[in-house]
Amino acid sequence: MSGSAERTVHANLVPDLDKLQAYSEGSYQNYINPYKDKARPAETIQIQGASYSAADGCDCQVLENYEGAAGSVLRTGDSGSVTWNFHVPIEGLYQLKLRYYTVPGKSSAIERKLSIDGKVPFDEASSIMFDRVWRNHTEDFKLDNRGNQTRPSQTEVPRWLEEPFKDRQGLYADPFRFYFSQGEHSLTLTGLREPMVIDEIVLYQEPEPPSYAEIKQQYEARGYTNAKGVSVKIQAEHPALKSSPTLFPVADHSSPATEPYSASKIRLNTIGGTNWKLPGQWIEWEFEAPQDGLYQLGFKVRQDQLRGLYSNRKLYIDGVVPFKEVESLPFYYSSKWQMFVPGLEKGKKKGEDKKEREEPYLFYLTKGKHSIRLEAELGDMSTLIRSVQSSMLELNEMYRKIIVITSADPDPIRDYQLGKRLPELPEILRKQSDVLYTVGEKLIELTGEKSDKTSILYLMADELRRFALDPEKIPENLKQFKIDLGSLGSWLLTAREMPLQADYLVVSSPDLRMPSPTKGIGASIKHNLASFGYSFVEDYNSIGNTTKDGKRITVWIGTGRDQAQVIKQMVDDTFTPNENIGVDLKLVDMSVLLSATLAGQGPDVAMMVGNGDPINYAMRGAVYDISRFPDYEDVAARFADSASVPYRYNGGVYALPEQQIFDVLFYRKDILEELGLQVPQTWDDVYKLIPFLKKNNMDFGLPVVSSTAQPAGALPINDAFATFLYQNGGSLYKQDGTASDLDSDIGMAAFKQLTDLYTDYKFPIDYDFVNRFRLGEVPLGFAAYTTYNTLSVFAPEIRGQWGFTLVPGTKREDGTVDRSVASYGSAVMMLNAAKEKQAAWTFMKWWTDEKTQVQYGREMESLMGESARYPTANLQALAELPWPVEDYKTLSEQQRWVKGIPEVPGGYFTGRILDNAFRRVVNAGLNPRDALYDQVILMNNEIANKRREFGLDRAESGGTANGQSGD
Repeated sequence: MSGSAERTVHANLVPDLDKLQAYSEGSYQNYINPYKDKARPAETIQIQGASYSAADGCDCQVLENYEGAAGSVLRTGDSGSVTWNFHVPIEGLYQLKLRYYTVPGKSSAIERKLSIDGKVPFDEASSIMFDRVWRNHTEDFKLDNRGNQTRPSQTEVPRWLEEPFKDRQGLYADPFRFYFSQGEHSLTLTGLREPMVIDEIVLYQEPEPPSYAEIKQQYEARGYTNAKGVSVKIQAEHPALKSSPTLFPVADHSSPATEPYSASKIRLNTIGGTNWKLPGQWIEWEFEAPQDGLYQLGFKVRQDQLRGLYSNRKLYIDGVVPFKEVESLPFYYSSKWQMFVPGLEKGKKKGEDKKEREEPYLFYLTKGKHSIRLEAELGDMSTLIRSVQSSMLELNEMYRKIIVITSADPDPIRDYQLGKRLPELPEILRKQSDVLYTVGEKLIELTGEKSDKTSILYLMADELRRFALDPEKIPENLKQFKIDLGSLGSWLLTAREMPLQADYLVVSSPDLRMPSPTKGIGASIKHNLASFGYSFVEDYNSIGNTTKDGKRITVWIGTGRDQAQVIKQMVDDTFTPNENIGVDLKLVDMSVLLSATLAGQGPDVAMMVGNGDPINYAMRGAVYDISRFPDYEDVAARFADSASVPYRYNGGVYALPEQQIFDVLFYRKDILEELGLQVPQTWDDVYKLIPFLKKNNMDFGLPVVSSTAQPAGALPINDAFATFLYQNGGSLYKQDGTASDLDSDIGMAAFKQLTDLYTDYKFPIDYDFVNRFRLGEVPLGFAAYTTYNTLSVFAPEIRGQWGFTLVPGTKREDGTVDRSVASYGSAVMMLNAAKEKQAAWTFMKWWTDEKTQVQYGREMESLMGESARYPTANLQALAELPWPVEDYKTLSEQQRWVKGIPEVPGGYFTGRILDNAFRRVVNAGLNPRDALYDQVILMNNEIANKRREFGLDRAESGGTANGQSGD
């Protein structure tokens, strides 16, 4: 169907999306619809935190006059629940707000589940977030030895805050409203993450801000006059407060007009950008108004990320939205810096006057200290995103119903009779087509232009309309439909992102002109020439250092520059001053480590190396045995024993663990509930569950290639095989490491158990777990626990509908369940050529210490967000990272079952021979025992060759090779 024909089909659409769309049963929209016309009493009801009526599993404590609070307050832990009883004198809709104090925790947002009268009123209430407050640790940015400014760490500011109960996703502009009948009620808060001190919970009505016209009348009635001859400039990179540690100063080198400016050095001269994009994130600046009067505001900003959309901000002055027009300030796309003056912004909405207003909005300020806050919020986009998210859920559900009939790979020439077997299908597709088309039209109204953001909506609307007219076209186009659903999911991600970068703010009297956001063409030419010239002499990839008079060590790291900068800053802040040991940190390609070491040009310490590297280097005499240090055992106690297994060899230990990653079982709560299935606890449960999944053309996800690591030059050992092997008490190698143990009865049985799942039960071999999990094709599956981070950020449409738990186990004879899994990770090792070995050991101890690992984990999460949560191997540090309480309990329990994979000479061959044997069974139909036995012969030959190469058979008295070990 052509675009014009499609527009004709949709010409008489109902414009009200909330009437057109059907939301999920448990959504806030469905909860509030029956109560929309109820009264909104002006009555305010205060519930004192200390007057709670019941507590269950809560670490509760009543405190007196805490941090300036008058009277008693209640401190609650990060888990358990607290209930308050209260009386509502007038029936109606109320909003809730909480006055709380941000006591120290794990530096993440505080999370609570809300229940009213013993029941969670709607899905969104199962996770209510409350902010912490942050600031730059220092206002004077430090310089490294190259003259570049280094990013300041972010410091939490404990304080009393008042926050309404609202949607963290930003899909509802106003705080939630709750219906209460007249009479007695109860309210329960259940801790999900972080402790807090509660002063009071208030039932109230959020006041509606007046219009600017009303405010102007007030100005005139009160005789307010314009300030004169005043201009105050506030550098944006120096905020007073902010809602997230990710809102740190960033360097912009694109314009000579950016303040402060340097053509050659890194200057942290802006804030925000892609870090300031999520609804609810805010930045607040403080300033002094030199006189009473009316002022105009200006923001030098750049929004160069959202072409076809705009970035929205809500403006607060001294904690209050002054009038309705600044509840939603749109910042439209431009590749250049612009001076945004509220009231003078150019209209871009469809049919809106393109000319600027004649005068800016004016704000009355008294002489003295004031604050300006900008908060990211979706504005008019919230309704559109809510509608698309609801469509996405309904289309995903319909997709699952379709694949129950057709499978995910249907026969294109078969007649599946979808129209008859799913009679509701045409109407649902037609309705969602209308919804998506309407969203596209409204998006054009908001932005004033068509873009790639509208094209996917029109494309999907057209596709759904065609499928509604002829459902039999769906099987032959199912793969494209799946791709388009993925594109719609990506649209949901990008549409709710509101990035904005700020250089400075101006508070000035109306008689002065705002400064220009750019400089003349001459300055631009000079800037470009200077930048080009300095590019030949400045090394922007170098990590600066702080020179000290004490010992010096060289440390190589092979990850990204962001990680290296964070580590270097931590070294300069805490390690070097305390230990008087200088660290020359170099960001290198770690593939050159071995050759550089053999040539005598290597480092003293190498960080973030793969599991196999320490032993490979140790065989060649290139790594120092750290078990020689007298305090090694004390340091090793920081980690699970399984984490150190890959670094033990021939009686020595050649590295300390940094990261330890292992599999857990991810599952879709909604799909299991829909199918009436339980999360499997044992492999027997899995076998019983598989027919129900297959009946619905769904799969159980079991990765063939390791989902936790991809060591360079070696194929990882199959995760699932290692799980079966260890759960049945097997091992990969003989006790002395001289041969493979895969030809044992246990090894053969584990291999057959693995291959049977793919030959008899047709498990998928090659698949994208995250995407298929989002769509519901794989509602259960093994994956590295770090997949949690990915799903939390990149799958917002299934938020609250999934979880993870312990992997299915194997029943032992005594009735207990063995849930063993393998682990992978990274390590820090000391090279044998290190001259200052004690200094290098001191660095390794500092780096793997609990305090350092927690700081690094929090810094990385501050830098990159929740998707970068650090999988530290330090047990105490893992407990201090901001995991929800129940999720951490699951991780901690699963970690008790983790087994380390030992490294032996020739061990790199194990993953390859397992994969070869697996492919021969699955693809060529060989007998599992024969296929594995043939490969074990090759494995043993490789081990024997390597042992001869390194002279191990002649020097066995030095100790045994790596043995199996669990936690």
